[in-house]
Amino acid sequence: MSKALLAGGGGFIGVHLARRLVEDGYRVDLVDDFSRGVPDEALAGLTSSGAARVLRRDLTREDSLDDVGDDYELVVHLAAIVGVRHVLERPLETLRANVLMLLPALAFARRQRGLRRFLFASTSEVYAGTLERSLLPVPTPEDALLALPDLGEPRTSYMLSKLYGEALCRQAGVPFTIVRPHNVYGPRMGLSHVIPELLHRAHAAPDGGELEVFSVDHRRTFCYVDDAVGMLAAALASPACEGETLNIGRQEPEVSIGELAGLIVDAVGKRLTIVPRPATAGSPARRCPDMSKTRALTGFEPAVDLEDGISRTYAWYAAHVFDDPSAAVAR
Repeated sequence: MSKALLAGGGGFIGVHLARRLVEDGYRVDLVDDFSRGVPDEALAGLTSSGAARVLRRDLTREDSLDDVGDDYELVVHLAAIVGVRHVLERPLETLRANVLMLLPALAFARRQRGLRRFLFASTSEVYAGTLERSLLPVPTPEDALLALPDLGEPRTSYMLSKLYGEALCRQAGVPFTIVRPHNVYGPRMGLSHVIPELLHRAHAAPDGGELEVFSVDHRRTFCYVDDAVGMLAAALASPACEGETLNIGRQEPEVSIGELAGLIVDAVGKRLTIVPRPATAGSPARRCPDMSKTRALTGFEPAVDLEDGISRTYAWYAAHVFDDPSAAVAR
């Protein structure tokens, strides 16, 4: 049986991707220290099948994967400190840990006898400095000029750690694909992201109440996790994606955060008044990927529209998180 290792596999995208790889016939190992991901029922259901197992490891340790075998075809690196709040609170740790966690994964990939692909999850934040200088085309192609934002800003630490990671992948001598996710959302992503956060507050608000929304005029496109995983699986399978950098996301529709809040109120089914609040510091005014390259190389087309994706996400959070104070949820 073909084998895949997912570093950071206990997190949001990791469990969804692991499920897809198991369906495709892979034996999957998920490596995680669960400092952010949670060992919930979704993970338990995956491992109980016998086709996946969890390896609890601290990937910042150089020797964290030394005792794992050399017969893996796929290595996927998703492990990172992510989330604006975590990055702003711990910029030095973000720089340090995100690089240290990649090094043993690359060393592990280099010693595999039949490695077909190493996939590294970068970020759409690499475009932030270019956007600040009003030089960024939107929708944004992967070959857009990359400019550095202010190195003194804590938020820059995350972008720098991922950009350095991209360079490490290119110099490591492994068959790689770099992906830059754009606003992927769905079940299990925690509460510190715009869609689950707004869903949570709308769910808790009294009918006829108010919903405060920040950065109402900022514009985004959003990609449901099943579509993102479809793109990742297609990229891993396609020889044409080796050595390439790909946006992961949706090119349309581009909506304002205010419009997004309206869709969330509709999904929750309450009469709520949206109260605009100021823009969040450091939040980009627009983020929309050009998906033409990813479509051309993978042939994948997203199938879940924004309204359906929000409804699916709300149904999961309402059933598993919002009304259960003890629910395990990613931080």
